[in-house]
Amino acid sequence: MDDFLLRTGIKGDGKQVRYLWTDAFGLCNLLGLAENTAQPEYLTHASTLIDQVHQVLGRHRADDRRKGWISGLDEKQGREHPTAGGLRIGKTLPERRLGEPMDERLEWDRDGQYFHYLTKWAHALDVAAQRMANARLGTWGYELMQTACDRFTVGAPGGGLRMVWKMSIDLSRPLVASMGHHDPLDGYIRCLQLRASALAAGATEAANAMATRAGRLSTMIRRNDLATGDPLGLGGLLSDAAVLAQLIDGDGCADDGMLDALLTASIAGLHHYRAQGELQRKAAQRLAFRELGLSIGLQGMAIVQEQISSRGSAFRDAPGTTRSLHAITALSTLAPEIEAFWIDPEHRASTPWREHQNINDVMLATSLLPDAYLRLPAQR
Repeated sequence: MDDFLLRTGIKGDGKQVRYLWTDAFGLCNLLGLAENTAQPEYLTHASTLIDQVHQVLGRHRADDRRKGWISGLDEKQGREHPTAGGLRIGKTLPERRLGEPMDERLEWDRDGQYFHYLTKWAHALDVAAQRMANARLGTWGYELMQTACDRFTVGAPGGGLRMVWKMSIDLSRPLVASMGHHDPLDGYIRCLQLRASALAAGATEAANAMATRAGRLSTMIRRNDLATGDPLGLGGLLSDAAVLAQLIDGDGCADDGMLDALLTASIAGLHHYRAQGELQRKAAQRLAFRELGLSIGLQGMAIVQEQISSRGSAFRDAPGTTRSLHAITALSTLAPEIEAFWIDPEHRASTPWREHQNINDVMLATSLLPDAYLRLPAQR
């Protein structure tokens, strides 16, 4: 993390290099380091990172003819509500121009907004609001999720609602109109999380706004079609399960079967992933951050088990959920296997690691200190 801070301009005088996904995990890491080392400088770095993300990714690119906040707010209002217009991804290339043909290869490197990146930053802001005792950060998280849920949701053919995967920087048009496999689920969990935080803070209006959007997103989740063999997607399912288990209280957030759906889908995906044999490949043939996402999620199962053991009455089928956890635990040796592989300096000298060094370093740090990302402060 110290190397990441220097490379991306959090420390020193280097160029500010901001990328929303990496920075969301990085923010949680800094908060965890502050707690575990008792070194206040990490809280200072966390504050700097938040400011830079909003100042860089909340504004139009330097190479864009448009200037100022992407929300369209003036300078004063933009500083007070930096997430009101969402946040850019931070890709190297400018977004595809209106009317420009799609190039699928180039689109991966073009800027815009991703829903699942916005949810990650909303999660990080929520964690930071509580660990730094800064209610303003929580407000920015609510505002970000309201914008994300409203602008990424569109009407589906034949009625109902669906989501789009990628939007333009100003959220005026879809750049990739297909729906991300887990986007409605990811948004649903984040809205439940922010609702709980808003209720705890006495922010009734924000809590109601999050509840409304959680209900809307729940209608788009296909519970029987959540399984994936992609390690990063699997890690997301498991991480969401860890957060959901902490939120279920038998009352305001009842166990409606979603947790079981996440665990069941994860079991199927883990068996499929293991059978593919990706972990037997050489470092040059692997993408570390995707595997590390899985490692992080697998470590969240200890949190699920803790919640069931201490609050079993809140879960509608605690024995069934425990059986699912045992099935996942049988595959949980993947996490230390992934960590051990990427801790090896020789493997981190490979071209794929160096090409994605910022995200790889940060995700490895999260895997080594997962509670900072997975465990909600209210549950610590």
